Amino acid sequence: MEDFYDVKLTEIDGQAVSLFGVFDGETYQKTDTDFLESESNAFRDDGSTASTAVLVGGHLYVANVGDSRAVISKAGKAMALSEDHKPNRSDERKRIENAGGVVIWAGTWRVGGVLAMSRAFGNRLLKPFVVAEPEIQEEHVNGDLECLVLASDGLWDVVENEEAVILAKTEDLPESAARKLTEIAYSRGSADNITCIVVQFHHDKTE
Repeated sequence: MEDFYDVKLTEIDGQAVSLFGVFDGETYQKTDTDFLESESNAFRDDGSTASTAVLVGGHLYVANVGDSRAVISKAGKAMALSEDHKPNRSDERKRIENAGGVVIWAGTWRVGGVLAMSRAFGNRLLKPFVVAEPEIQEEHVNGDLECLVLASDGLWDVVENEEAVILAKTEDLPESAARKLTEIAYSRGSADNITCIVVQFHHDKTE
């Protein structure tokens, strides 16, 4: 599946709400069910990851499934707001094995020797073990929060968190920053699809 992204800005009950999302292939539990049903008669076993961020008032909520990642720059330092769902994570491996699955080394750690991530949409054949339940993190938005980088693993395979936010902050426009990160990942030979969103935070200066 190809990567895609979505950005939506709206207002609910008089409060501004912003949604940003990166999807590596094709919301979470319902999306997973709908996706499996739509593919039930197809000879395919596709899957997808996602990393989404919702900005509501002074709070930033990040949810992720799989190895798409959300990283912020806060007071000049990179901070991951999501943790990649890899089969060799001790908590993920325990969950998989408790469900009757196995984690096998096949070039890298894989569920059933096949999939190199432990949570995803789709992947019907591994569904008892590869779940679509997201992990959710909350970050308070204050003057220290400078930018947010959401990207699929095609970026993170070749660009470290710290480097990503440093590069993102060299551009005035978020679109230019996302393009720069994507071009750098391609130039370094990233073998995966690359999708990236950069969100810049502009805080009102008060006397």
